[in-house]
Amino acid sequence: MKTILAICFTGIICAFGIPDKTGTDLANSPNKRSRPNIILIMSDDQGWGQTGYYHHPMLATPNLDEMAGNGLRLDRFYAGAPVCSPTRASVLTGRSNDRSAVFSVGYPIRRQEKTLAQALQNAGYHTAHFGKWHLDGLKGPGVPILESDDRHPGHLGFEEWLSSSNYFDMNPLLSRKGRFEDLKGGSSEIVVSEAIRYIRSVKDGAKPFFVVIWLGSPHGPWQASEADKKAFAGLDSLSQNHYGELVEMDRNIGLLRKSLRAMGVADNTLLWFNSDNGGLKNFGPETVGGLRGFKGDVYEGGLRVPCIIEWPSVIKPRVSQLPAVTMDIFPTIADLLSLPASATPYPMDGISLRELFTKETGQRSKGIGFRYMGKAAWIDNQYKLVKPKPKNETWELYDLQKDPFERNNLMGSSPEIGKKLLEAFRAWSASVDKSITGSDYPGGLTEQDPAPRSWSTAPEYRPFLQLFYQRPEYRNAKATED
Repeated sequence: MKTILAICFTGIICAFGIPDKTGTDLANSPNKRSRPNIILIMSDDQGWGQTGYYHHPMLATPNLDEMAGNGLRLDRFYAGAPVCSPTRASVLTGRSNDRSAVFSVGYPIRRQEKTLAQALQNAGYHTAHFGKWHLDGLKGPGVPILESDDRHPGHLGFEEWLSSSNYFDMNPLLSRKGRFEDLKGGSSEIVVSEAIRYIRSVKDGAKPFFVVIWLGSPHGPWQASEADKKAFAGLDSLSQNHYGELVEMDRNIGLLRKSLRAMGVADNTLLWFNSDNGGLKNFGPETVGGLRGFKGDVYEGGLRVPCIIEWPSVIKPRVSQLPAVTMDIFPTIADLLSLPASATPYPMDGISLRELFTKETGQRSKGIGFRYMGKAAWIDNQYKLVKPKPKNETWELYDLQKDPFERNNLMGSSPEIGKKLLEAFRAWSASVDKSITGSDYPGGLTEQDPAPRSWSTAPEYRPFLQLFYQRPEYRNAKATED
């Protein structure tokens, strides 16, 4: 399964009130073992339409379908941004990506941010990260993260980590807390198997676990096994491998769920699955279920992603149309565990979804804002305000309840609604601008935000370039941002 490269790189390199099955209040129980285990799974570039339960014409996802049928399926769930690094920052902080200076792909997260992993670590959880990271400011195909990296997962609250700086594929070279490991197998198989092994090692201890699995699939360059490509034999090679990666991903999510049941921890494990941004236009409109736009756009196809939350002891099968977003993950978990205010000291853009676990909650109490490299959007329940171009101040308005494909711009026919949403967006955006200056942090910013950089030109990676360029994933790789 793996070869360890024996090199050390140091130096050089409020009460929740939802009962469990016995009727115990999870948040107020003196028995901390009743606190749920938490697993966050995030796919990479999976579009909203790329599941069986959304009736994709070619792709079968039996394990995601089963998970959706057993949990809470959120049909209007949004990534924090239309590309990956910003969404990852939003998961860990509960805040819009610009607040933590993760403006686009490859931007480093601020070290002054308080993360969900740190909060759970302080609350007595085991914490671990497996897979793609992309929050340390490195551009280009994923490489093993150095122990000397001051933004590696360990610095952001993860006690254990096996991670890559960016996307990775079959037979990857990953870093286990700074130690390079040459692993063999599909990318989803490897990180899910490692997560299962970790869970098995800690499940009987006194502490619950928090595990983040950020998959490398179905991000390019796309490599799938012959068996996983077989169902797509009539398609071109890129499509075969792309869909094959999704088949592998689905199978390993099924393996994780089966393993949790076998270990006896499934009932009290909160398993949250979503993608990091909208789908890729290379593979047709079915990638995003016919929604408008793709990855990089602030239309629905770039932001809306599949999402399922499974927690067998609490959540009964249901589909919800409530708008929700990756910024909601942190405040939901904080509310669930009654974490102290010190765990979430900065303004959050998300809200708690804990009540949604047991009942529909009506309309969302807070708008959802998006800022991405000059593009912008604001969602207020059924209405959505969109600024699709970075250098054009033209805004569009859509009623997503009547027009989910964003075909009928209402800005001219419903100017009062448009004006109201634009005022709300501008007030929110002004608060984000203040966060960027460092006003959220006591004493302000303590360091300048470093610019993204390519590992291929970074001095600390120079000793490993010869090793990297001998490998197929790097030999012809061009250092790209995403």
